[in-house]
Amino acid sequence: MLRNGNEDAFIFLIDRYRTTMLRLAMIYVPEHAVAEEVVQEAWLGVLRGLNRFEGRSSLKTWIFRILTNCAKTRALRERHSVPFSSLSDLEVNFDEPTVDPDRFLPSDSQLPGQWASLPAAWDEIPEKRLLSKETYACIMSATDALPPSQRTVITLHDIEGWASEDICNVLGITDKNQRVLLHRARSKVRRALEQYFDENEGM
Repeated sequence: MLRNGNEDAFIFLIDRYRTTMLRLAMIYVPEHAVAEEVVQEAWLGVLRGLNRFEGRSSLKTWIFRILTNCAKTRALRERHSVPFSSLSDLEVNFDEPTVDPDRFLPSDSQLPGQWASLPAAWDEIPEKRLLSKETYACIMSATDALPPSQRTVITLHDIEGWASEDICNVLGITDKNQRVLLHRARSKVRRALEQYFDENEGM
């Protein structure tokens, strides 16, 4: 329908993916206005490339590949402090220290990769505090502090709910790298939460 110039179909896609595209673009170009421009550039790229889309990947994967390419190019042009190599190279440093992998559920469980259990101190924390604005702010702050590669993967997987296969296809990384990046990111966010609750114990 898109190739036939169906305006309603195009508007549907924009409405469906706009928020996720903006969130992903802001990983590469943090300024909101610039990220908006990147999203617009990506949609123009989609329109220009529709006739060349061969269907080898899903339409969503193809759209987000265009977005990430636009975002990386714009980040280089904007000369942000984040080295461009860290934006384009998603290879994993397997020597990077992290928490014990046993703290996460195994791949054959119903919820693979999720935290196996809360730290003991968390059990005594009221649920309303776990869901508080302060806790959410701590999570988002820890996520924002992640290296671009880890932040991208955890954003797509845990926040946007993407399947691992889609993430690998969009970012051009192996499943092993995706899993390691996700584990690193989750570990750092968890450490930040543990520190936050330790510092605010009794509040």
